[in-house]
Amino acid sequence: MSSVLPPLDRPLAAANAAAASFAALEARLDYLEPADVELVRQAYRFADAAHLGQMRHSGEPYITHPIAVAAQVAEWKLDAHALMAALLHDAMEDCGVTKADLVERFGAPVAELVDGLTKLDKLQFDTREEGQAESFRKMLLAMARDVRVILIKLADRTHNMRTLGDMPRGKWGRISTETLEIYAPIAHRLGLNQTFRELQDLAFRHLKPWRYSVLSKAVARARQRRRDLIRQVQQSVETALLDAGLAARIIGREKTLYSIYRKMDDKRLSFAQVNDLYGVRVVLPGTIACYTALGLLHQLYKPVPGRFKDYIAIPKVNGYQSLHTTLVGPASINIEFQIRTEPMDLVAEAGVAAHWLYKVGQQGEHPGEQLGTQWLQSLLDIQSETHDAAEFWDHIKVDLFPDAVYVFTPKGQILALPQGATVVDFAYAIHSNVGDHTVAAKVNGEQVPLRSELANGDVVEIITAPVSSPNPAWLGFVRTGRARSKIRSHLKSLAQDESRELGDKLLAQALRAEGLSQPPGQDPKDKPIWDKLLRFTGNRSQGELLTDIGLGKRSASMVAKRLVTLLAAQGVKPDALLLTQARYTAHENLSQGAVILDGAENVSVKYATCCRPIPGDGLLGYLGRGEGLVVHTDDCAVARRLQHKDAERFITVAWADEPVRAFEVGIVVTVVNGKGVLARVAAALASAEADIVHLGMTDEAAQEALDLRFVIAVRDRAHLDHVLRTLRRTQSVLRAMRTMPVG
Repeated sequence: MSSVLPPLDRPLAAANAAAASFAALEARLDYLEPADVELVRQAYRFADAAHLGQMRHSGEPYITHPIAVAAQVAEWKLDAHALMAALLHDAMEDCGVTKADLVERFGAPVAELVDGLTKLDKLQFDTREEGQAESFRKMLLAMARDVRVILIKLADRTHNMRTLGDMPRGKWGRISTETLEIYAPIAHRLGLNQTFRELQDLAFRHLKPWRYSVLSKAVARARQRRRDLIRQVQQSVETALLDAGLAARIIGREKTLYSIYRKMDDKRLSFAQVNDLYGVRVVLPGTIACYTALGLLHQLYKPVPGRFKDYIAIPKVNGYQSLHTTLVGPASINIEFQIRTEPMDLVAEAGVAAHWLYKVGQQGEHPGEQLGTQWLQSLLDIQSETHDAAEFWDHIKVDLFPDAVYVFTPKGQILALPQGATVVDFAYAIHSNVGDHTVAAKVNGEQVPLRSELANGDVVEIITAPVSSPNPAWLGFVRTGRARSKIRSHLKSLAQDESRELGDKLLAQALRAEGLSQPPGQDPKDKPIWDKLLRFTGNRSQGELLTDIGLGKRSASMVAKRLVTLLAAQGVKPDALLLTQARYTAHENLSQGAVILDGAENVSVKYATCCRPIPGDGLLGYLGRGEGLVVHTDDCAVARRLQHKDAERFITVAWADEPVRAFEVGIVVTVVNGKGVLARVAAALASAEADIVHLGMTDEAAQEALDLRFVIAVRDRAHLDHVLRTLRRTQSVLRAMRTMPVG
């Protein structure tokens, strides 16, 4: 068979061969030592052999993709290891190459980079979303240890987006959405503005092709009409700066199509109403020159009020520095000016990659070296608290968008937090111990609630107490992933400890019902019994088994029966007296004894909101599956229905003689509608020493009588009776009673 190509295919084959050759990359590697270039060449040969015969959807040899990724990495002047990892990044995933192979051939640093980039396709996940979350967790943790991982990953995604048109149309939506929601924000978070803008526009182009096309044509027409105008502005600015002795590099720029679309969509504007399509970047030799140029520009054109931002004095959290001002140019067109120095311009475009770019020209440390390090370190902190991939991803998504407020500690240290961050977020940003023990806060010298949102320039003082601990309600308002993960970790740890104690108590009671006074101890002779029991239940440890019992995931009575069987095999017999007592009290449902409640149980015991039990009420305890012990009143209709369907999960519970806290209860107060009635009712509750937790009222403003529904905190039933009597004696109150669920 002839191997001669038809004439039409020869140019395509030649182009493919050129794109697949090392020469396409080598021309960009002039900043590397010859020995490093040789290492990169070896990685190319290995990747070329590994991908031999594989083709992309475009029909090009697959090796063209790793070469394109490495070329982008070379644009950022990354080192030889990063370039080698870029060439090898799909070898483990697509070609059956193992990490051990890469370690042996290219060394551990390159293998670690490639491993961080490799998706987890070989693992079995319950859903595609779970696999994706796990993949991102691995990538981001590798990135936290070595930022080159994410730079290579972003180069990979950028080339994939550039060639997305060759993919089946059905995949455009998913890949573009993922790029907009994940990769573009990461690029922005790390200051890679050029990559950020390109990823946004490429995703927009494939996600909404028609809108992209219409906007593209509209911008092209506007550009044609206003080209002379922008040139006039640039010349005016250049002349004004030269007259003042300032040598500047002036670059005209347009808003990206995606940012125009977002502005139109968010503010419901037509294209004609978007009047800040154009911008001018002014790059100057020093910081003082930047502020001088700002003054000159404000004399040349009128500034738009409220549109000046000084990111030089207070940089963005991703390291970005510039002066921003919007001026009214000729023909009343708004033009945004960005004024910065050359190093600032480098950081603005390349972000963390500026560290490598900068080191090529100069030696020594540069601010780019520190870019993103706080956020990268926070990823490791969140990971140490979170072992579920989806939860980890939820935590860090809130930190991906760098719009920030800048607040101060009392000593003048500045902290950057996401928009909407609260006092509690600030406390955890200082240190997890500060957050865990926060009890109050002052903002600008005045005490504020912990859920208060912070504004730019606030001075925040946190007040702590050793006995304080995180409140579950904080999860409802904190904004940072760090605060959320720390709070959840603390609550989980607390729940585990308390559930284990409850499980220990339930198992001991279940064993007494089987005629054994206590479970086996921790002596070495008892270890075989526990090992056999754990094999039966499938738990890894005794503590895990007890926690599962406390959470209701395992039945204490079933575990007790198995334990009795195992002990019987060793000659341990049930105690006849204990068995007799169990039978005697069986009709009272006390075979497992009673769990005593005093209000100090925290998260392991929940008091049902349907009936809100308080000391003095008869109780029923429901051991819900995975939710611990839920306590109802014994006349609660909800509990009665559960008992009818799931009787074996109910256990006997009783109040302690002296509960340690107040309990919430619902009441309804019917009043004559009139001026000051709510104040009188609130005063009556305060005089009866009842705290108001919640207030709701019926929408009956025009009615003569209306119902006020309160949730109040009381000590016990006697205290509740006193509260209700006080209310009934209050002027304008027609009736006051406790609310109970309807059957």
